[in-house]
Amino acid sequence: MRFIPFAMSLGFLIWVSPVQADSTLTEKHGCSSCHRFSAEASKEPAKTPDLFYAGNKFQKPWLEKFLQSPVVVRKVGTSTDPDFLKQPLTSTPPHPSLTEKEALAMADYLMSLTLPDLSQGTVDDVPLTKGTRVRVKILFERNYGCIACHEGINLAGQARGGISGPSLANAGNRLAADWVFHWLKTPKKFIAKGRMPYFNLDDESAVKLTKYILSLKVGDWK
Repeated sequence: MRFIPFAMSLGFLIWVSPVQADSTLTEKHGCSSCHRFSAEASKEPAKTPDLFYAGNKFQKPWLEKFLQSPVVVRKVGTSTDPDFLKQPLTSTPPHPSLTEKEALAMADYLMSLTLPDLSQGTVDDVPLTKGTRVRVKILFERNYGCIACHEGINLAGQARGGISGPSLANAGNRLAADWVFHWLKTPKKFIAKGRMPYFNLDDESAVKLTKYILSLKVGDWK
């Protein structure tokens, strides 16, 4: 565990864990009123993303920027709600903004929250060839119908697709490769009652889809 200097007192250097120091921010901003910070926090599915595996799921630079200038990732609806498909679509409430100092500290804390049994290094950083990317794009959009729920990017570089699930238009800057791989393979490992389909993907297909999803980038992140 990484440690940071906290104070000098009577000639002694005191050290504290960044996790201990920064978890107080979640209480200050009432984060647990919307997000779960442990799988045991509630028997009911959360209406906002679970954060007890945030360190597996997100890229830290995106977290730091998002916490200061939030953007809407899931535009409407809550897919874990049993009556999700029966209810009228409602806009997602805005996420509170943090100061730069708070955002950096919160990002450090969130990146420390990981699942102990989630394997790493499954997806290498070798990009898909142009031809393979075209074939995987067809799988993503047509065979598996991902854009029925998620936004992708069209040939003009604009977001297109469904809005009931989280947008994937900027997934390449937001999500971690190994998390995407495991999510595609075993979504119920993360959300037992979620609406993400189980496609029974083999590892090779899951890696290719992961690489395609992570190639999606828009805006000033691109």
